[in-house]
Amino acid sequence: MLNSLDLEGRPQDTRVVVAMSGGVDSSTTAALLKSEGYDVVGITLQLYDHGAASHRKGACCAGQDIHDARNVAERLGIPHYVLDYEERFRESVIDNFADSYASGETPVPCIECNRSIKFRDLLKTARELGASALATGHYVASRRLADGSRALVCAADADRDQSYFLFATTREQLDFLRFPLGDLTKPQVRELARRFSLEVADKQDSQDICFVPSGRYTDIIGRLRPNAVMPGDIVDLDGRVIGAHQGIVHFTVGQRRGIGIASSAPLYVVRLDAAQGRVVVGPREALRMDRIALRDINWIGDGALDRAVGCGLEMFVRVRSTRVPQPAWLRATDGGYEVELVAGEEGVSPGQACVFYDAPAGQARVLGGGFIQSASARNTSAGLAARPPLVEAVRG
Repeated sequence: MLNSLDLEGRPQDTRVVVAMSGGVDSSTTAALLKSEGYDVVGITLQLYDHGAASHRKGACCAGQDIHDARNVAERLGIPHYVLDYEERFRESVIDNFADSYASGETPVPCIECNRSIKFRDLLKTARELGASALATGHYVASRRLADGSRALVCAADADRDQSYFLFATTREQLDFLRFPLGDLTKPQVRELARRFSLEVADKQDSQDICFVPSGRYTDIIGRLRPNAVMPGDIVDLDGRVIGAHQGIVHFTVGQRRGIGIASSAPLYVVRLDAAQGRVVVGPREALRMDRIALRDINWIGDGALDRAVGCGLEMFVRVRSTRVPQPAWLRATDGGYEVELVAGEEGVSPGQACVFYDAPAGQARVLGGGFIQSASARNTSAGLAARPPLVEAVRG
């Protein structure tokens, strides 16, 4: 069932801008809203050069996709505009992506694209066009709360849920955004696309890092930040040099393959030391972290963040888009905020997001999140008796 837009006024008197990427999801979103009688305007963003990436299988927001979006809009009989956002995309997303990798992080460019391009710049354009809402094809849902504000919740289709990539959405943006596919599964969306006779009904889904033509992100980093691909040492947990590498950008925390070190036991990338140009490796057990320092927190839960956290806020967090949310505590520290994972997590990498939820499954509400600044592990088990009941229950 279509998730209601929950807008005042009659559909025929209500303009809705749809962000059309050229894929089946956004195309179906436009078709659904058009069929309900809304005054739909489609907008496609040109985000990077049409060159080799334009027709790469799995790309998005380039030549072929702009062509597909235009054809869908023509079939639906709606206005369609292409906006050149290449410069702002390069400054806000690609440059930040390169800087993050150069500093030893593993960034998530889709989060930055949603935050600074789609839900900031495009949203502003939608308002200027007199729209009452900006609708997208994301698999996530929006629910009106008792006080009239809106909450962001996970999609009904857990396998497609994109809430991890939208945690940075602000309350003000949520009031204007709508996600019509939040209660649908991917097969249902494709079936609707066929019902609307959309030629993109069976089009392949776009992939992450859409602006990397070859699929090798190191090519872009090497061109933009050549110092990030300088050779350096591979060291063990004690700092002893056991090998050499050709650039820290070739590694990420948790990586096992491609390290190039012969060892009697498997070695994993435990940490990247950008300042020293070193890759720190160790056994798998060295990957488990249970304390995460966060930066750039966005809070969309109830009330103010400081008041909500108090002496500690029980929640569930996801530290990778493919991981299941696990129980944790959010606490204020002298320098900001810290998450304590009840059971710990492997491969916690700076630059990734730590997203907050009020439940571990189902259509849980997104409470916000932040970017991982650093991760650490407790040295001892001392003090467990003083931990909150949730921690004791899970550890027990």
